[in-house]
Amino acid sequence: MGDRETEFGEYLDSRASVMRRTAYLLCGGDWHRAEDLVQTTLAKIYVVWPRLRRDDAIDAYARKVMVRTAIDESRRAYRRRESVTDAPPEVPVHPPGTEDAIDVREALKRLPPGQRAVVVLRYWEDLSVAETAAALGKSEGTIKSQAAKGLAALRAMLAVEEVTL
Repeated sequence: MGDRETEFGEYLDSRASVMRRTAYLLCGGDWHRAEDLVQTTLAKIYVVWPRLRRDDAIDAYARKVMVRTAIDESRRAYRRRESVTDAPPEVPVHPPGTEDAIDVREALKRLPPGQRAVVVLRYWEDLSVAETAAALGKSEGTIKSQAAKGLAALRAMLAVEEVTL
């Protein structure tokens, strides 16, 4: 058998992409966290490498380490988000992605149908004012007006107030 680094390097070369994909799914689609998870897992495996048997059990062990590490990290992250205070804040603070956040699709649903059609055709489908007017059977002036009103409404719905602590 070769030395520890060579054997570990061969294992890493053969399994790195599979480990990254698994970590990506464990991290809820966050590539940065997934890369950190893979690195932590590999470090833990490297420490015990001489004791591991050289068969398919290595993959099972690696998955177990990865899953447990992901769970541990999620618990640590949860604890870091919590903070104890004597009184609640005067202004509620909501991290991005919470239930108070609104996404673009939801905001589009709230636009009147005419404005929604104009915004989608102009800015999603990337049609010109003339092409949008022809598609909707309206004048170019109406398209410009509806686009301006629709964008203003979207900006108002999607605006996030900055909270200073």
